[in-house]
Amino acid sequence: MRTLAYILLSIFVALSAFAEEAALQAKRKSSFELKGDRNPFWPIGWKPVGKYGEGPTFEIPESAFVVTSITIEKTGRFAIINGKIMEEGQQFGLQMGTSTYQLTVKSIQDGRVILALRDQEITVSLRRK
Repeated sequence: MRTLAYILLSIFVALSAFAEEAALQAKRKSSFELKGDRNPFWPIGWKPVGKYGEGPTFEIPESAFVVTSITIEKTGRFAIINGKIMEEGQQFGLQMGTSTYQLTVKSIQDGRVILALRDQEITVSLRRK
């Protein structure tokens, strides 16, 4: 048993010494220079979104939203806006043309919903048939 352990230990020592000698040496180090304004680590086709306050202000019309149902309960307030269930404080995106706007459901009241886009408030009434 001791002999087997001694043989395995000597093989291990010999292999580790051989591995140290065979370590790869880099002939030249790689380098990277950023060309242009596109980060190469961004996904293909992705474009950065403008920062807050950039670009022209745009008024989103009330007709861009359809509120079909409002539910007011003790546990919370919910509304169906453009076919999706939303609650107060929830954020969602609205795509108009090539732009996407980030809106927040500010308040859900009886018969209307108030949406916020930066400093603009949009009041959308419940659509009754």
